[in-house]
Amino acid sequence: VQLQASGGGLVQFGGSLRLSCAAPDLTLERLAIGWFRQVPGQEREWVSCISFSDGRTYYADSVKGRFAISRDNAKKTVYMQMDSLTPGDTAVYYCAAARDAIGVIRNAGRYDYWGQGTQLTVSS
Repeated sequence: VQLQASGGGLVQFGGSLRLSCAAPDLTLERLAIGWFRQVPGQEREWVSCISFSDGRTYYADSVKGRFAISRDNAKKTVYMQMDSLTPGDTAVYYCAAARDAIGVIRNAGRYDYWGQGTQLTVSS
């Protein structure tokens, strides 16, 4: 099973970017997709997640109001629109999939599959 993360890049302070995570091999029922980010030397940080079943979304306080996660069931793809970016958002972003998901899942260990990571760099 592969998750295909894409969309990272270099953006200026205050700019926007959209990440994508495709899960073509997975069954959507009770599936949740989460986004994490990691800075070298630091633990992986949960950012957001969405349920494919009911579309409920959840956000870390650090991104609430700036990031928006959404899903396209037909494409089996999750998007994360990131606005008002700051250098503090610079990290490698990973998407992950959790089966049998109920509610918010913040624990990385709960996720079953991971994408390869995509780098976001926000310049000041």
